[in-house]
Amino acid sequence: MRHRCRVKKLSKPADQRRALLRSLATELIRHGKITTTLIRAKVLRSEVEKMITLAKNGSLAARREALGYIFDKQLVHALFEQAPTRYGDRQGGYTRILHTVPRRGDNAKMAIIELV
Repeated sequence: MRHRCRVKKLSKPADQRRALLRSLATELIRHGKITTTLIRAKVLRSEVEKMITLAKNGSLAARREALGYIFDKQLVHALFEQAPTRYGDRQGGYTRILHTVPRRGDNAKMAIIELV
């Protein structure tokens, strides 16, 4: 039974799912906007918002936790410099998901996820 199990599996084992979300989060923070499937965007939203919340905190422990998740060290330093000024007055909702046309090959629902 999967009653009350709220983790989206994304049809992947746990290690592959974690690696996928880490790479998607890294690229979203790097580029500010990426195109992916709708389900992946919805799962990615919570991960990226956790990273931005850590960056707003700005402590050494938060920086080390972000360094363990995001692949690029320079990107983490840039995030920790920009986040308090960019998102200082915002209490969450750092990302926006926009629905786009379905993917041509398999008709999967696609979305653009971007930083606000």
